[in-house]
Amino acid sequence: MITRTASARYEGMGKTGKGWVSTQSGVLQEQRYGFNTRFENEPGTNPEELIAAAHAGCFAMALSFELAKAGIEDGTLDTEARVTLEADGAGFKVSRSDLRLRASVSDIEGARLRELAERAKANCPISRLLNAEIRLDVEIAASASA
Repeated sequence: MITRTASARYEGMGKTGKGWVSTQSGVLQEQRYGFNTRFENEPGTNPEELIAAAHAGCFAMALSFELAKAGIEDGTLDTEARVTLEADGAGFKVSRSDLRLRASVSDIEGARLRELAERAKANCPISRLLNAEIRLDVEIAASASA
């Protein structure tokens, strides 16, 4: 079992409050977040952006392992995750994560790549964590087999 940690500190309340997040690895160290970074696009991060980064990274790694099991040794997987935050009654919820994969992988048919991508989407730990709809769009680069 592996446990990773992150921490958050929030000072002040509501729209005027300000927060900072840090990660165990130190990649994020006192990174600013708050209402303005979440809802008004001010510099800093927000929980949904961090979830999107985690989902994109998790999916790409899971797909790379699926491809390796299929005998594929080389290629590039560019993945974007778009996490949607929407109103839910008096609060908000993350309703879905849209994954967009642009794959440049040789020696694999497009249908097989899509099959492995669907498997990776269903089984990556972050997909399994999210209680939201997860959509996947696969674009195969010109150098890959269609």
